[in-house]
Amino acid sequence: MAMAATTAPISSSVSRPTRGHPTPPPPPPPCFSFLPKTHTKPSSLSLSSSSSSFTAHSHTPISSFFEYEDDEKPREECGVVGIYGDPEASRLCYLALHALQHRGQEGAGIVCVHDNLLQSITGVGLVSEVFNQSKLDQLPGDLAIGHVRYSTAGQSMLKNVQPFVAGYRFGSVGVAHNGNLVNYGALRAMLEDNGSIFNTSSDTEVVLHLIAISKARPFLLRIVDACEQLKGAYSMVFVTQDKLVAVRDPHGFRPLVMGRRSNGSVVFASETCALDLIEATYEREVDPGEVVVVDKDGVQSLCLMAHPEPKQCIFEHIYFSLPNSVVFGRSVYESRRVFGEILATEAPVDCDVVIAVPDSGVVAALGYAAKAGVPFQQGLIRSHYVGRTFIEPSQKIRDFGVKLKLSPVRAVLEGKRVVVVDDSIVRGTTSSKIVRLLKEAGAKEVHMRIASPPIIGSCYYGVDTPSSEELISNRMKVEEIREFIGCDSLAFLPFDSLQGMLGTQAPNFCYACFTGNYPVEPREDKVKRVGDFVDDGMTGNFDSIDGAWIPANRIHKHERDNEFEGSVL
Repeated sequence: MAMAATTAPISSSVSRPTRGHPTPPPPPPPCFSFLPKTHTKPSSLSLSSSSSSFTAHSHTPISSFFEYEDDEKPREECGVVGIYGDPEASRLCYLALHALQHRGQEGAGIVCVHDNLLQSITGVGLVSEVFNQSKLDQLPGDLAIGHVRYSTAGQSMLKNVQPFVAGYRFGSVGVAHNGNLVNYGALRAMLEDNGSIFNTSSDTEVVLHLIAISKARPFLLRIVDACEQLKGAYSMVFVTQDKLVAVRDPHGFRPLVMGRRSNGSVVFASETCALDLIEATYEREVDPGEVVVVDKDGVQSLCLMAHPEPKQCIFEHIYFSLPNSVVFGRSVYESRRVFGEILATEAPVDCDVVIAVPDSGVVAALGYAAKAGVPFQQGLIRSHYVGRTFIEPSQKIRDFGVKLKLSPVRAVLEGKRVVVVDDSIVRGTTSSKIVRLLKEAGAKEVHMRIASPPIIGSCYYGVDTPSSEELISNRMKVEEIREFIGCDSLAFLPFDSLQGMLGTQAPNFCYACFTGNYPVEPREDKVKRVGDFVDDGMTGNFDSIDGAWIPANRIHKHERDNEFEGSVL
């Protein structure tokens, strides 16, 4: 039966956004459960139908260049931000997206509310390429959400750049999503069976359709109704004509924090570094399974459901988040420094200098050097002016992609026994090129120390990783990997030591990429295939609309269709 608006109360404690000093919000209330739901007729959903929409492209189309072999690190999919109650909401959103640029570089967008109209500007490229003064002038209002994107589901076409804005029978809604839905294929097939029409190949659009067909009232409970059908990772911000809503999945895979500016405006963001840039004070995390709604009545909170044990992504501390962020209540900088100390203690080696693979290996290398009593130096200099495209000379240059990004410092390396600290090894191809680069620059010995355990499983919760068959640690033992990359010794962060460092919080993290044990089983809904990781989809077509998603239940739909046709004949 449909969920009535009165079945679950909102938190009785309310904190009102004011223009004065910020008021700390109350603690989240106990979780509420909701009655089973049934769906209505097919959704009448029109993306951007009730909003003003603008699009922008970067000046240089990607198709006009060749692509170099980008580094093989796992790539974070998205960053989100939401702001309520600030007259410069879109500009603050723009700055916050700059702070979150490391979480996605393929596209950016902002949706702002002005005169009860949702206005949207999205574009392919970096935040600075998509937005300028004139575009921000087109986004007035004190309520906005924003998104930076690296795709993990859906092709990297402009129509997939978020935030999405849709009009339905009760108004307009915008959404920005960080994560991946492992039951996207099943949900999309179910919605299409019922007549829904999709405009994108992004799993986020499913959420809008579920909101549109929900019978729940009011809008907040429509979001709850939709989210209770989702499986996987999602940290989302929604915007309507008068509300800002933040939601985090029951496992809390991806981070989402809440803060306030001195004028009382409320801010949500993927990382605290975004709060710092716009001078918002961190208040707390959005709890796993929590829904937070901000409107003229204040800040209200409820839970989606009684949530299980949190399973926060450990790679936020290993690689994704900036060192100056506080993620899942822990300093990212301190985590990485301790990773390096553990490596120096458990995998020592005689060396003359410690260097890092910049930028993500720097803090762990500092920890290693301090613990080992060996000087840390910059043996590799990273170029920050190389994008994902280049024009290569006709005469091939060996390891060209790595050389574009990393330059060895011969004065630091020549004749030295070098420990090089990196955050992870995925395929091993980049690591082998780095080792060769260091030895060509005169390093006497190269000892690799990796500030994470071996990666043996793909991620299905919003991180772009290769298929398991392509993960070198899934195919080789440590000694075989050492021989493959050509270093003199190799050691990974021991998994037991990682958990020991986390202490009592260890059970609250997801280690699926290290153990193959998935908190939410992907089953048949999504299967990573060889080559998915390297195809960015920029020049793709709609024939590959589902990308790496394999909706097995759609086969059953075809079988039902065939049975129906047979009965008619």
